[in-house]
Amino acid sequence: MKNLIIASTSTLHGGGYLDYLLPELEAFFKDCNTILFIPYARPGGISHDDYTGRVKSAFANINKKVRGLHEFDSPKEAIENAEAIFTGGGNTFLLVSQLYKNKVMDILANAVKSGIPYLGTSAGSNITGLSMQTTNDMPIVYPPSFQTLGLMPFNLNPHYLDADLQSKHMGETRETRIKEFHQFNNIPVLGLREGSWLEVNGEKITLKGDLQARLFLHNQEPKELETGSDLSGLK
Repeated sequence: MKNLIIASTSTLHGGGYLDYLLPELEAFFKDCNTILFIPYARPGGISHDDYTGRVKSAFANINKKVRGLHEFDSPKEAIENAEAIFTGGGNTFLLVSQLYKNKVMDILANAVKSGIPYLGTSAGSNITGLSMQTTNDMPIVYPPSFQTLGLMPFNLNPHYLDADLQSKHMGETRETRIKEFHQFNNIPVLGLREGSWLEVNGEKITLKGDLQARLFLHNQEPKELETGSDLSGLK
């Protein structure tokens, strides 16, 4: 049975890495001693080792050990034997490219479908949808496919931002970009604001956190979803 936490971000303004989620994660990972971390998204271009070190420091607060996927000779076996998995944020194009390069996209999907607890933040959340095509990231590398894990029947837009009506900036809003996506695709898109996350238990998907999420459906006006909303039937 699938068991996921899919968060918009790892860090809230003024807080430390994963601070706002740690009470949830302590319960979520209660049966796990060691978490396998996938550092492929490399935020800011930092090294796999430095990124893994950041994650180790955060999880030490709830007495969990962390090992980076890059530390293993066989990424496939590491994922298949993991107690739990965390994919961090950064650049989604890079993350997806590396998952395909190391031939573990399907391996990861199957592991999570089998019940291995999975935490994703930002780019690590993007890849849980049907495709990565609603990411905010720059295409710094060219992945062989935009198809991702397909653990949910929709796409995500983490770090979703509402239009600032006081701003003089006349560029595209997130809503505009998602509507552009819907000119060519009919996949639902959930705009997940920072501080919100999805809790997935089996086929049940529930919005958590203090904020609403914004749901975009093809040829329909966007809808605001209250925290606690059930997204299980969304297709």
